[in-house]
Amino acid sequence: MAPTIDMEARFLDYVTAENKVEPKDWMPEGYRKTLVRQISQHAHSEIVGMLPEANWITRAPSLRSKLILLAKVQDEAGHGLYLYSAAETLGTSRDEMIADLHSGKAKYSSIFNYPTLSWADMGAIGWLVDGAAIQNQVMLCRASYGPYSRAMVRICKEESFHQRQGYEIMLHLAKGTQEQKDMAQDALNRWWWPSLMMFGPSDDNSPNSAQSMAWRIKRKSNDELRQEFVDKTVPQAKFLGLSIPDADLRWNEALGQHDFGSIDWNEFFAVVAGNGPCNSERIEARRKAHAEGAWVREAASAYAAKQAARRSSAAATKPQAA
Repeated sequence: MAPTIDMEARFLDYVTAENKVEPKDWMPEGYRKTLVRQISQHAHSEIVGMLPEANWITRAPSLRSKLILLAKVQDEAGHGLYLYSAAETLGTSRDEMIADLHSGKAKYSSIFNYPTLSWADMGAIGWLVDGAAIQNQVMLCRASYGPYSRAMVRICKEESFHQRQGYEIMLHLAKGTQEQKDMAQDALNRWWWPSLMMFGPSDDNSPNSAQSMAWRIKRKSNDELRQEFVDKTVPQAKFLGLSIPDADLRWNEALGQHDFGSIDWNEFFAVVAGNGPCNSERIEARRKAHAEGAWVREAASAYAAKQAARRSSAAATKPQAA
């Protein structure tokens, strides 16, 4: 037991000194499991997150809007690919991670279990949901696990584009007709609180945060990130001429930050437990897509095997140098 404890102490010193951990390096089993859980959950969220937005591609109000939304959904597929690949370096196969998602064992961000009812929702998701994602993910560019941190650099750059795209939609609606402004306000009303929930439970009810911060996977607590998001977003809403749906929201001069109302954590945990408005719909859509895409995976595997056999055959028949 003593050697393991010594290794864990050395590992903690290593990451505390801001060194990167690579796949072949020794790491505590708890560190490995935490990363697999977090990275796979992040990957699942990117893939499931394509569903509520893809629903609006054919109904986008202009060709420009359609192209931008198509590009965004394509980006999210790429993010899932980066993250599944990063998680695989920890010894868990992609098939296993996807099976856990389809069975309900693995979780994804609760935000994607809410319906998208209008085009304004595409703006609210980009502005609020992707904005919250950036707030949470920028720190992950400095995560102690090398493959994860490197994947996050590109993901955050693309998420920044997504946020700007969403804010542009909200700006056009907020400066348009009264009906359009009402549509934007309705979307803000429905997405505000779920966006605050994206940062996870409050610090006193988050069992993994403290250890993740000690291992330098996370850099800030859930409540710190949530507060920063509120402070950044309130002025943006004011510029739009929209109202944050929180009667308790006010500026605290003494603390230099906004006070805001209590989050309905019962709703959050109900959605996480699978009882949100669209949980069943989202998982069923992923299962269906996976089943219908089986022939593509089989064809790709057969092609890869054929190419490998050709290379092997060519290498065997190549004349050897004297």
